[in-house]
Amino acid sequence: MLTEQGCQTRRQRLWDAVPESAEWLLVADPRHVYYLSNFLVSPFGFSTGERGLLLLERSGEATLFADNFTCKSVAEEPFVDREVVGDWYDHQHSVMNRDHALIHALGTVSDRLYGRDGVIEAEWLPLGCWEVLGLDRESHSIRREAGSAEDDAAPADLGTVLRQLRRQKEPDEIALMKECMRATDAGHARAREVVREGVSEFDVFREVHAAALEAAGRPASIYGDFRGLNAQRPKAGGLPTDYTLQNGDLFLLDYSVLLDGYRSDFTNVYAVGQPSDEQEMLFRLCEAAMSHGEDTLKADTPAKDVFAAVSKPLKEAGYGPLGHHAGHGIGMAHPEPPILVPNSDDILKAGDVVTLEPGLYIEGIGGMRIENNYLITKTGYEKLSNHVISLT
Repeated sequence: MLTEQGCQTRRQRLWDAVPESAEWLLVADPRHVYYLSNFLVSPFGFSTGERGLLLLERSGEATLFADNFTCKSVAEEPFVDREVVGDWYDHQHSVMNRDHALIHALGTVSDRLYGRDGVIEAEWLPLGCWEVLGLDRESHSIRREAGSAEDDAAPADLGTVLRQLRRQKEPDEIALMKECMRATDAGHARAREVVREGVSEFDVFREVHAAALEAAGRPASIYGDFRGLNAQRPKAGGLPTDYTLQNGDLFLLDYSVLLDGYRSDFTNVYAVGQPSDEQEMLFRLCEAAMSHGEDTLKADTPAKDVFAAVSKPLKEAGYGPLGHHAGHGIGMAHPEPPILVPNSDDILKAGDVVTLEPGLYIEGIGGMRIENNYLITKTGYEKLSNHVISLT
């Protein structure tokens, strides 16, 4: 889970990023509520899909709003000063619309917020919350610093500010992602043991899932590509089917482990039987592409330069530039900035966690993709994924 220190650091970074006239912030995206308070509704509990709202005030006070059952469904205690709980179910009476319990809880602070400048996360705040707080275009959020050239622009965009802040991972976030990496490493190790002729895609999926859960030591979600590739079908993705692997196939394992809202995302391709010379050649090109990309990974590098570096060995071999992104950011979403593509405006920042994932998909030979995860630093990177990348 996230730490109190991490949540406090992220809150301060948020306050530093919004106009000084803001007296309160209302956070509505469940990921951002968690990001700033450690309030995470368990994805394995009876309140999955429900959420809370977080009010931050310039004084430092943090208030959480939720219904009484959602409050019981959190993975850990949130780091807030107080909780305002809406009564929804008491085991004695019929229940109201559950969303109304959350809205009623928020309404208890409407008088306290009235007349004070604030910013809401408008994309995620239900209309019912706007009404209970008496918000309109002029009062629900504040404009940029007075005297700026953008004074008459749209109100401050809290959701976009938070998404930008999410790129710089704090130590508690990195620790969670490393947990995901270790579990994903274990799944790859198990795949190397079980991928063989006569085994189905779903058989491999079950073994990978079991190994990842054992390594995680607690419930986790996994998703990704668990597919057999061959000369006739060099590219395929998604969840496993009942297809049975044949000699000469390649098994693509590009998957993520999701723990407490954070994730991994890395890849290897496994030969079913002895790989052909052509398959070995494609694999070596992907290795060279990854190595070229790694040489560029450090803060202040343009994302498009990383794409160009990854593409270089593929172009020199006559296969043209990489046919998809060279990588992307990961964290609370997949993908998230920076996006490593030829026309990206993104610049790598210290604290980004990114992937590199060169691939080639050639009819008559097969499909190939490999991938690692990296933490970007001021001078380079730390590789976070530690699975073996090889065909056999």
